[in-house]
Parts: sequence; structure tokens; C-alpha cells
Amino acid sequence: MYKLGNVIQNYAWGSKTAMTALFGISNPDDQPQAELWMGAHPNGCSRIVCDGESRLLSDVIEQSPETVLGRYTCDQYGELPYLVKVLSAAKPLSIQVHPKKSAAEEGFHRENLAGIPLNAAERNYKDPNHKPEMVYALTNYKAMNGFRVINEMVELFEQANCPTLSDDVQALKANPTPIQLAAFFREVISLTGEKKQSAIAELMENIGSKGLSTDAKAIFELIAGFATEYPSDVGLFAPLMLNVIELEAGEAMYLDAETPHAYLEGTGIEVMASSDNVLRAGLTPKFMDVEELLKNTRFEPIPAQHLKLKGQVKDNKVSYNVPVDDFKVEVITLTDKPQTEFVRSAEIIMCLQGKLTLESEGQEINLIAGESAFIPYSSRQYSYKGTGKAVRTFN
Repeated sequence: MYKLGNVIQNYAWGSKTAMTALFGISNPDDQPQAELWMGAHPNGCSRIVCDGESRLLSDVIEQSPETVLGRYTCDQYGELPYLVKVLSAAKPLSIQVHPKKSAAEEGFHRENLAGIPLNAAERNYKDPNHKPEMVYALTNYKAMNGFRVINEMVELFEQANCPTLSDDVQALKANPTPIQLAAFFREVISLTGEKKQSAIAELMENIGSKGLSTDAKAIFELIAGFATEYPSDVGLFAPLMLNVIELEAGEAMYLDAETPHAYLEGTGIEVMASSDNVLRAGLTPKFMDVEELLKNTRFEPIPAQHLKLKGQVKDNKVSYNVPVDDFKVEVITLTDKPQTEFVRSAEIIMCLQGKLTLESEGQEINLIAGESAFIPYSSRQYSYKGTGKAVRTFN
């Protein structure tokens, strides 16, 4: 077992205070602390002390992959298949879609053949992997996830009263199908020039209109907030098309491939397949490839009530079943009675609250809130005890 030294990513949208408040992580330079990465991803690989030497976790895995990961994971993935993050948003992230695995493999190969550098702004596929995600909220957490049911979408656009888009809205109302939704979405995110300016001006003009429904008022307040950062971005229309969901601390949701989404505010644990493939759809100054985005978007509305994950409670654990094999997640309520775990793959365990003690073959690691450990497959079993809560990720 190894205590992890983790990387903090200082993306501009990150909170400057949340990680200090939750975990006591210092921020002497008053930088946004957007994400704390736990894993072996090359863009932010954790470090461990091995044989008295600080080493990248990825190097340790590469040196003895079957010992560290286990034969199944080694054969199936050849690497640690997941990445665990603490994500803390003070401002909205870009609206984005992640490709399914077959599309990622094809796109990665195609862009390699085209000679597009991995760090190029116009590069869509940084690796050949999909990126399903799960979020477990540590604070109140707001996000957009998946298309609204079409009648809700139409009602909101009608209340927004944008004459520039009225024909498109009426076409969707008359033919509420995935094909027409795709055409409507294409029209909105492809807005340019005077038509884009007119549509956004109409939207902003009607934000404070009287007679709006309660739901519409909340959505338009969200749009007004977006406009302070992105006043001329087509992403301003996103809350009219996508479900807006609020998680309370302790609630979770899953985000599948080909589903448009954006994290808006709050702090949570984000667990995902180890990938950095992002196709953007708005609220960003970065490159947007509309055609590639549309090819990788599933135009199926998701009722908002279906978005939250229901955990399976057993004894001191809540397990979250996700429809992929790349990762599994358990949230553990700790007690002072040691509990034994049998290791089926490499694990990352993080103390969320209180204190956590891990023990295996006479070795002991003590963690406080915000700290984490890596447990290789070769450990075979370990015990844990403590106070508060921990989150355990494995595959």
C-alpha cells in the first residue's frame, strides 16, 4: 500500500476556497483549485514513495503491471483504467460530450494519421478511450446532464420568445422526435453572425419578462449568470435544452458517453474512465468541432427524475452500480471496528471526513480528510477502520 501524493489542477473555473474548507488543503498563492487528481493519467499522475524513492504511479505500474493491476485488468486495459478526482467548480465548465469507445478508437487513429499533434487546439481525440463519469456530491452540486424531454424544451423556448428561432421551435413542437431534436440542436449550436447576435439579444431581453413559470425563472437566472462570463456564446441556450440537476451532499449521478453535460457549481468526487477526450458544445472560448460533436451525440431525452444514481446500501457501504467495467465506487461509513477487504484489482481509497487507518501485512497507513492511498492487487487483502467517511474506487 502507498500513500498518494496528488496533483492539483489550477483551472480558471475552480474554487479558491472549497478544498481548504473541506480538506484543509492550503492555497498560499490564492489560485483556483479546480481538480485534485488521483491516478496514473499522464496529465496529472500521482506519486508514491517506493523503496525510499518518490516515483510516478504510472512508472510503478509500467514496471510490474500484472503485480500492481492484477491479470484481468492488465489483460483488459493494460493500465489503471480509471481516474479519481475531487472537482470543485466556482464557475461553469464547458458544455461537452465524450465519445463512446469505438468512436474514440477510430477518431484517435484518424487524427494520428492526419498528423495532428496531441496538444493541438483542434485535436478532438487525445486517446482511444471512452470517458463515462460518475459524480458523488460533497456539497450542493449543480450540473446540466442530458436532453430535456422535448415538450419541456419547447415550453421553455416559447417562454424565451426568440423570434429568430421560432420556426425551428415550431418544427420541433410539430415533430418531437430524435431526428428533429438533432436538427434543432444543430441549428442552435451552429448559430453565427447576425442570426446568432439576434437570437442571443432576444433571449437576454426576455429573461426578466413577467408571467414566466417558476421553472423558467430559475432557468433564466442561470442563463443570466452564464452571460456574465460568456455574453455571446451559443451555450447560453443550453439550459433550455438540457436538464438542470441539483445534487445534495451524498447524492450521485452517472454521465454516459454521447450525453451533453456541464458541471456548473459545487464540489464532488468524480470518477471516470482514464481518458481526456472532450467534444465541446458551448460556454467555452476553446475549439468546437460541431460536426464531430453531432456525430458523437445521442439525441434521446432523459427525464430529469432518472438522472440520480440510487446507491445499494449494505452494512456500512453504499455501492453505486454503473454500466461500465472501468470502475466501481463505494462510499464507506467508517467505524473503529476493523473491516476486511479482499483486493480484486488495484484500488484508490480516499478519506472524505475524519480519519482512516489502513492495515495490510503489518503495514499501516493513516489518512486524514483529503488524503488517499493506492492499494495494488498484490496486497490481496487489507483492513480499514476510522471515523467519518471514505470513498473506494476499483474495477
